[in-house]
Amino acid sequence: MVALVPPLLLIVAVLGSILGGVATPTEAASVGSVGAMVLAAARRRLSFSIMRQAVVSTATITSMVFIILFGAAVFSVVFRMMGGDNLVHAFLSSMPGGAIGATIIVMFIMFLLGFILDTFEIIFIVIPITAPVLLTLGIDPIWLGVMVGVNLQTSFLTPPFGFALFYLRGVAPPVLVRAPSIRASFLSCSCK
Repeated sequence: MVALVPPLLLIVAVLGSILGGVATPTEAASVGSVGAMVLAAARRRLSFSIMRQAVVSTATITSMVFIILFGAAVFSVVFRMMGGDNLVHAFLSSMPGGAIGATIIVMFIMFLLGFILDTFEIIFIVIPITAPVLLTLGIDPIWLGVMVGVNLQTSFLTPPFGFALFYLRGVAPPVLVRAPSIRASFLSCSCK
């Protein structure tokens, strides 16, 4: 409970401030930052070196995201100039099953890409190419966005890489990381 309740409270604070209409997503990010600092201070792990490391890490990730965004924008422009969007439109429009068949194919491709790519790369490259076609076929944009989110999160839990599993392991306390030894001791006790 000690390992689970504080992160859950942080999630509820961030999402609750958005869903409750108290904060915009940008403001909710600051709520999450302050909440994370409060949790770190409560565990006596908040120091200047930790804050410095967090700022450097945030700047690095932000720079990486903008480089990916720039590269994806250039890729999309070149792809459209070469007529690639017409090819994708013709391919998805001719799929058996109509709009649903095309959506299934796009979701399957995104699922496979989730094994090796991160969220930003997939969203910035695949969505600008496929979403206009799917929207012209009559797919609801909100439903499509929800499906993309669920699909990507499912893909990140799946081997061979399972990015989300690494994230979860990174925040798990050391007791939970040594789960095989706990499991072995449980099995030895249950056999007696």
